Amino acid sequence: MAQSNFIDYVKIFTRSGNGGSGSSHMRREKYIAKGGPDGGDGGRGGHIILRGNEQMWTLLHLKYKKHVFAEDGGSGSDGLKTGSDGGDVVLEVPLGTVIKDPETFEELFEITEHNQEYILMKGGMGGLGNNNFKTSTNQAPRYSQPGEESIEGWRVFELKLLADVGLVGFPNAGKSTLLSVVSEAKPKIADYAFTTLVPNLGIVSYRDNRSFVMADIPGIIEGASEGKGLGLRFLRHIERNSMLLFLVPADSEDINKEYNILVNELKLYNPELLDKQRVLAISKSDMLDDELKDEIKHDLPDVPYVFISSVAQVGLNEVKDLIWKALGQ
Repeated sequence: MAQSNFIDYVKIFTRSGNGGSGSSHMRREKYIAKGGPDGGDGGRGGHIILRGNEQMWTLLHLKYKKHVFAEDGGSGSDGLKTGSDGGDVVLEVPLGTVIKDPETFEELFEITEHNQEYILMKGGMGGLGNNNFKTSTNQAPRYSQPGEESIEGWRVFELKLLADVGLVGFPNAGKSTLLSVVSEAKPKIADYAFTTLVPNLGIVSYRDNRSFVMADIPGIIEGASEGKGLGLRFLRHIERNSMLLFLVPADSEDINKEYNILVNELKLYNPELLDKQRVLAISKSDMLDDELKDEIKHDLPDVPYVFISSVAQVGLNEVKDLIWKALGQ
């Protein structure tokens, strides 16, 4: 997937279909002068429906669909014929897509399962034909119902990646390198900040043919919760991760301080993120000898930790074990 193709926010105007009008027809045949009412009902207007698709990872296909309209229902006709239902419009979206009201920012719904459907805009009901209003005292009603009107409005689609493990760290902490080594993902890797501009997903193989999904989230900086750096745009992807793997490089001036800055940014964005299981990986640790490792251990935060080196293939099985344990599998 090309990085420019990752779209996680779109705003779309949608409108369901109007319900068809009921018919006010009176039956007239050659030998039946007063056949009574035989007007059929109107058809239902088309729905706007969302459907989850586990094969999709981006909202790119909706980026240029600013207006989506469903068909109107057909009008009823003589002979008690019901009008045809308006065609529904089905919009397929990735799992983790959240629908919000653009004015109140209220979360309306979230698609989390494959083939899960949600009616975003309900089509209008068809009106009743005059046959429905026939009574013992009114054998020939000449009125019918109009169809219900459509529903329309803007809706915001936000994608929050569904992954087991979210990689959290400052830019250039080695997150992309780790993902590329433990999975088949091919994120862009270079020795400068903000190499990763979009989240990347990889499936990590574990023991006995088991696996879990890891997400490389673009680097967080101090002040990200206030919109600095890549800001709030990617912090929301961490919300759906089952656990968080913090990466701090071994050459950091203060590993504990850097970890606490990352934790604080998550807390400022959403305090509930701190309820997730956390594991700390000290990356680029191939530059450390045993003596330096022992010295660093005395000042590490009180979370499970492991020294790793993606390049030297050190500690990778150990970090997988910690992750699997944190996932509670």
